[in-house]
Amino acid sequence: MSRRTRVLAAAVMAPTAIAAVLWLPSPLLAAFVAALMMVALWEWTPLAGLQQTSARMAYLAANAGLMAALAWSAGRGTYPTNYFLLKLVSLIGVGWWLLALAWLRAFEFGRDGGAPARAIKLLAGTLSVVPAWSALGWLHSSPDRGPAWALYALGVVWAADSGAYFVGVRFGRRKLAPRISPGKSWEGFWGGMGFCLVLAAVAWPALGIAPHDWPLLALITLLTALASVLGDLFESLLKRHAGIKDSSDLIPGHGGVLDRLDSVLAALPVFVIAKLWLGL
Repeated sequence: MSRRTRVLAAAVMAPTAIAAVLWLPSPLLAAFVAALMMVALWEWTPLAGLQQTSARMAYLAANAGLMAALAWSAGRGTYPTNYFLLKLVSLIGVGWWLLALAWLRAFEFGRDGGAPARAIKLLAGTLSVVPAWSALGWLHSSPDRGPAWALYALGVVWAADSGAYFVGVRFGRRKLAPRISPGKSWEGFWGGMGFCLVLAAVAWPALGIAPHDWPLLALITLLTALASVLGDLFESLLKRHAGIKDSSDLIPGHGGVLDRLDSVLAALPVFVIAKLWLGL
């Protein structure tokens, strides 16, 4: 697939995502993102070793039902009246990604494809998708510049990914995780972190942050960027176990929906919990 095709696809996806975050009311955005998450989970199931269509549909239905229950518990209207469960699920997501970090160090864990490995990977799919959806729902529906914060969280992921790509292509020498993702480099990693700090330096006025709180925003930004790298690497681990390059060929030049959301899945709960923890 040519670089031009990849750029054209990104030129369509990025404005669509930005417009949805800025202009859709929170319930519609939650529904739109839930639909994307279902596609991502559909692509996740073969990575987990689940091949039967009926079993894959049942897995999606269970996750959709869980999201529906969380949406109902949050209350009706533009803004949820009960944030507790959304915050709790986001915190569970952070805990899961800490476990995923340990999994990256144990590359062979779950590689055998047996029933226990399939069950663990399917549970990992739920723990990746549902907390990310809950975090975005809480963030976007917050009355204090919710859409701006939601867009910023996504912007951190995009900045980390773009910085890693451009710096890595130009200067990449030392491999970040050669067994999991041979194309990633430490130079690209630090380039992504730098891009994210530039974003924080530019975007803080739009978030209504006082200048003395900028270091807190920078800390949240770096934690989120680190999480985005973790999400990307974890999906790469699953793909290495499954012996495939992309989660699907749905998006020209970009692979599947999961390939576009892997970093977002880890970044969103970390962003929300860090924001709550630091009081921004």
